[in-house]
Amino acid sequence: MAIPRSVLITGANRGLGFEMVKQLAEAMSTGPSSTSVHRLFASCRDPDGPTGQDLQVLSKRYPDVITVIRLDVMDIGSIKQCAQQVGALLGAGGLNLLINNAAVHAQGTVQTTSPEDMQTAFNTNLLGPMTITKEFLPYLQAAAKASGIPGMSYNKAAVINISSKLGSIAATKDTFSAFSAISYRISKAGLNMLTMFSSMEFRKDEILFALLHPGWVRTAMGGKGGAIDAPESVEGLLRVMDSLTEEQSGAFLDYQGKPLSW
Repeated sequence: MAIPRSVLITGANRGLGFEMVKQLAEAMSTGPSSTSVHRLFASCRDPDGPTGQDLQVLSKRYPDVITVIRLDVMDIGSIKQCAQQVGALLGAGGLNLLINNAAVHAQGTVQTTSPEDMQTAFNTNLLGPMTITKEFLPYLQAAAKASGIPGMSYNKAAVINISSKLGSIAATKDTFSAFSAISYRISKAGLNMLTMFSSMEFRKDEILFALLHPGWVRTAMGGKGGAIDAPESVEGLLRVMDSLTEEQSGAFLDYQGKPLSW
């Protein structure tokens, strides 16, 4: 598997984000390209608080690879500060891979979902990834120019947005009875549109955009009834990322690489 030289992951302190950091850090430190300098920026809202302790411990295991950094996806000031800090460390090679993973999930129907619930979901699941992508765009553009690799790939310059089958309008009839979560669903549907639009707007910059559905995973968000564990999901997600080409920019795929309906 090809390994990007520089990666930033949001929501990296737990669940899928934490597992992505674990697997990528292992690959960066022991893989065929382990002699190259790699940077993995693992971001979360409170890296020094109780929820960031596991990430801090993991970063000490891979001190030459992982940089833990604060990033609150609901705070524009935090996003801008993170981009400045990361940019100062990247150098001319830019940022190869941005994974917008941070998200919130809440059950609720049209009748029970409050405006505040909907606003929180949109701020975190849609406006957060949009603002983060815009702030890190210069570093993604720099990576695309510096790579010398033809076409598009996730180890050249890519934005991977972690979405959900629950954001599929076509699949709603099949999933409605099991998961209401209207604020989560609508915000992910918006993320899907944002990603498709971005794939077209930034095709000229040779930046790949894709949406990936991790499956129903047994995490704090997915619950104990999930179909798969985080390691299996992330192994699949990374395989799919590695296989993406410019023909798949804008694609909506699951962790096994199967196309999902919009």
